[in-house]
Amino acid sequence: MNSFLRLGFIPRGYDLALLVLRLWMGSALFLRHGLNKVSGFSRMAAHFPDPFHIGARRSLALAVFSDAVCSLLLVLGLGTRWAALIVAINTGVAFVMVHKFQLMGDGSGELAWVYFGAALTLFLAGGGRFSVDGRD
Repeated sequence: MNSFLRLGFIPRGYDLALLVLRLWMGSALFLRHGLNKVSGFSRMAAHFPDPFHIGARRSLALAVFSDAVCSLLLVLGLGTRWAALIVAINTGVAFVMVHKFQLMGDGSGELAWVYFGAALTLFLAGGGRFSVDGRD
């Protein structure tokens, strides 16, 4: 009974947790944001937020790189720390400059904040043993 209460049947170790985090966060970011940006690039380019005044088209291109390319790299665990750093920067910028630190109400940046936390965790921990990066 004590083993059951401690969930002893679930393997210990962070590698499995990092795999779940990479697959969950990377696929969600790609399916919800990356795919949207790739398929609707022309439509979105005219009105995409431009927090650094480099042009909406360039800002969108950076977001596509983060949300489409880097999210798939996270799923694979390939270049995990670099991909996670790029996602963390992109989602951090979105949370601070677009959503203005707002966690509740209309225009909330809650999702950007959650993605930022997941990406920061993967940046710090790496992809784990069950990643392309972790293969010997």
